Amino acid sequence: MQVASEYFVRVARIGRPHGIRGEVTVELFTDSPETRFVKGNVFSVQTDGSASKMFPELTVEKARWNKNIMLLKFAEFSDRNTAESLRNSELYAEPEEADIDEDSWYADDLIGLSVHEDDFENPSLGEVSGLITGEAQDLLEIRLTDGREVLLPFVEEIVPEIDEERGAIVITPPPGLLELNQS
Repeated sequence: MQVASEYFVRVARIGRPHGIRGEVTVELFTDSPETRFVKGNVFSVQTDGSASKMFPELTVEKARWNKNIMLLKFAEFSDRNTAESLRNSELYAEPEEADIDEDSWYADDLIGLSVHEDDFENPSLGEVSGLITGEAQDLLEIRLTDGREVLLPFVEEIVPEIDEERGAIVITPPPGLLELNQS
């Protein structure tokens, strides 16, 4: 399994070890951890932006919740030191077919796109710096050219066009919204 950004999506980042038997905490980047992290699922591993030399792939042995934190145990190791050495490594997998539709986006697809108001021909206001997913609606984080960060509701009325080939999005915020939603 080779990690290729156009074919694989980031689903988690490995955090601190938990206990002495190789369990790790994970920061989730998936909406469906219960189906992603089942026994036997295999993930490609990237460390510092390239394939991990120590463990190019990891296989889930066990997944469980500890309060609101997901803990994973992998079949390839069972000690705290190895778990610690994988901290900040990222896990990648193929997109889930059920998740793919015309109006869905992964944060990695949006980050770095230039932001233009009303039309692609207008000068760039900045770039997308993140996506905050929420129960009611998602928010786009935008870093303006003057360095300010603003949050915009990620809805069709305010973000009517996304052109990945052009590397840009068009926004049509109501007057004052860019000034109001500074983070």
